[in-house]
Amino acid sequence: MRFLLRVIVLSLAALAAHAAEPDRRIAITIDDLPWQRMDRTPPAELAARHAQLMAQLKQVGVPVVGFVNEGKLEVDGQVQPARVAMLRDWLDAGYELGNHTHGHLDVHAVGLPAFQQDILDGERVLRPLLAERGQAPRWFRHPYLRAGRTPEDRATLSAFLGDHGYRIAPVTVDNGEWVWAFAYANVLDGQPDTPERAATLERLRRGYLPYMLNKVDYYEQQSQALLGYALPQVWLLHANELNAVAYADLVAGVQRRGYRVVTLDEAMRDPAYARGEDGYNGRYGPSWLHRWAMAEKKPKDFYAGEPVVPGWVLALAGVESE
Repeated sequence: MRFLLRVIVLSLAALAAHAAEPDRRIAITIDDLPWQRMDRTPPAELAARHAQLMAQLKQVGVPVVGFVNEGKLEVDGQVQPARVAMLRDWLDAGYELGNHTHGHLDVHAVGLPAFQQDILDGERVLRPLLAERGQAPRWFRHPYLRAGRTPEDRATLSAFLGDHGYRIAPVTVDNGEWVWAFAYANVLDGQPDTPERAATLERLRRGYLPYMLNKVDYYEQQSQALLGYALPQVWLLHANELNAVAYADLVAGVQRRGYRVVTLDEAMRDPAYARGEDGYNGRYGPSWLHRWAMAEKKPKDFYAGEPVVPGWVLALAGVESE
């Protein structure tokens, strides 16, 4: 009898522990299509690197929304069919494409009129390309995550996007992934093919994975502290050489942490996203979770503990900070 009672107690404890587990969900978004550093990628290598990334995406088989900079489709102002074909590969694989502007402009630098025109210029190829499949662009991602420095500018931009059929795709898991990717590409293209280069590339890949997963952990903790639950997160990545070798491991890493990769639509159904972009009026582009924390006037120590890119990676990337 005592044994049976013990089994029952342990079973109930296990059920309670399971019930207390957060509902971890994450949507994956990949910016700067068709390729992040198009102008610095050796033309002879571009097709193979793109194919490598597409193979990683296929291997994982989870939903993704890719965000296009149409300026990357052009050489001397002329659209290149081979680069448009890279976008067709994304559509053929079943992924959705959104607008990331034509020239990846900073709205805080150029102002609203020029930025709005760059949004429209960013759908000249995209809109007819999607129309071939009975689709239309419906997601917009701000370059640099900069959404306007005043509530009035943010409201004007949001209304403009809505009038053109767009929803804003926020980012909650922000990161310095681009720094790691620049470092990786600099080593890949700037050093001779030696065992030393291979070792540096592997060191970057191995360091990148825990850095990115620690960022996911950090923003889950931020969500719990701010909202009281695990927000369905939106993760920011880019189309680049590093993700062409690391993407599958990244996704496996969040899945080991108990995350389900969901569509951006599903993540955005969470009511917290109705808070929008307000809360931050500075020059940069923080995570939406931090915008909301600023709107609530959280103290400085609320933001403590965020993982940072190591100095050796910054040096290889040729940048001073994230």
